Amino acid sequence: MKRIKYMVAGLLLAVVFSSQVVPDSSRSVTNLPPGNLPVDTTAGRKMLIYTFDIRDDIAAPSWRVTQEAFKEAQALGAELVIIQMNTYGGEVAAADSIRTKILNASVPVYVFIDDNAASAGALIAIACDSIYMKPGAKIGAATVVNQTGAQVPDKYQSYMRATMRATAEAHGRDTIIRGTDTTLVWHRNPLIAEAMVDPRLFVEGVVDTGQVLTFTASEAMINGYCEGIVNSVEEVIDLSGIKTYELRTYKPTAIDKIIGFLINPVISGLLIMAIIGGIYFELQSPGIGFPLAIAALAALLYFAPLYLEGMAEYWELILFIVGIILIMVEIFAIPGFGVAGIAGIIAMITGLTLSLVDNVVFEEPEFTGEGLGLLMKSLSLVLVSVLLGLIFSLWATRKLLTSTAFGNLSLRSEQRVDDGFLGVDIEQRTLVGETGVAHTVLRPSGKVMVNDKLYDAKSEYGLIERGEKVRIIRYETGQVYVVKA
Repeated sequence: MKRIKYMVAGLLLAVVFSSQVVPDSSRSVTNLPPGNLPVDTTAGRKMLIYTFDIRDDIAAPSWRVTQEAFKEAQALGAELVIIQMNTYGGEVAAADSIRTKILNASVPVYVFIDDNAASAGALIAIACDSIYMKPGAKIGAATVVNQTGAQVPDKYQSYMRATMRATAEAHGRDTIIRGTDTTLVWHRNPLIAEAMVDPRLFVEGVVDTGQVLTFTASEAMINGYCEGIVNSVEEVIDLSGIKTYELRTYKPTAIDKIIGFLINPVISGLLIMAIIGGIYFELQSPGIGFPLAIAALAALLYFAPLYLEGMAEYWELILFIVGIILIMVEIFAIPGFGVAGIAGIIAMITGLTLSLVDNVVFEEPEFTGEGLGLLMKSLSLVLVSVLLGLIFSLWATRKLLTSTAFGNLSLRSEQRVDDGFLGVDIEQRTLVGETGVAHTVLRPSGKVMVNDKLYDAKSEYGLIERGEKVRIIRYETGQVYVVKA
């Protein structure tokens, strides 16, 4: 009889231990089911929950808000962070920075998708510990596209596929042992995350080839990419099992709003046009005046927010200033237009372009497609803005000087020879045939000394070194022309 009891007890133990789950994740809070938070909410105290929004295109302003929100949440001692999301995506570099911030957070991070989490938004959402969605919300469609909406080459898609997989894998997996069989079960299937990028991928029962995966709320819940379908942040908290709590919300400061406005690509383009236009108008008038002040103010508004965002470095600002100086030297100190002018233009455009790109993209082992895409996008913005700035300046110059309202800005009266006016000193006409010495290098313009007096002159043929004897061969348009004597 005892033998039968022992056999029955042994059989029950074998059944119990034949199916065990062994956690395989280094992140302690990731594998906890919704509502099972690593804090004590039953002791009568309120849990501090911090929320902030991601509702615009994912770009530098979103990354700034995320950093500021997490900093404030940590200072307040928040035990849970909830992101309210509604975005169609944006820049992968900014999304990857936000993703990394979430994955490295010391407290659980939830996301409540109240409409869209597309493209870069899907990447951020998958990084969160729990995903909650509003009825009708969507998540997915993370294929990398260019400015026109067309898919970029597979070289660039590969990076996004790996990033999506790695983000899903970061939430850990369980090792399920059934007898002698061992199965690894991911908390979020990495293949599903990759299918949101790659239309060639087939995931049985989820998506067929030729389709980029996008989940509705109910589909996401079935496939482990949503913990609950709710209508508000309060319902997220209630579904998580939190009974008493204090809710704090991040409120952008006036400076945050101003910076976010100024680093918008459209505003950046307008500021570049103002810089170019101000410099152009200043070169058309002697002295230092209002146009240069406009250019300086536009440059300040362009570089300052980018510097505060950590995108622009001081050397990029120096490069821009050096470019302006080289252009000025070429115009005012060196006749013609040569190396200094070209170098100045290149330096100025380079400084403006690199300021728009977060320098972290250059620090990766390989210069990824996203980084190269951002660089080309920034270069295109700068070149188009510079070109439009020049075109507008030329148009505005003609419009201002020919309009009735601004016609008096220029001298329009004619001084005729018949009325006794002379355009130039006729003394130089008498110098034809005289000889003298080149007072400066003529390449081709410079100055010559004739009869102990200096005159503006131009070399008829080639370069004439300083100190060489010259002969004046003709006089034309207020200037004498010389050849080597």
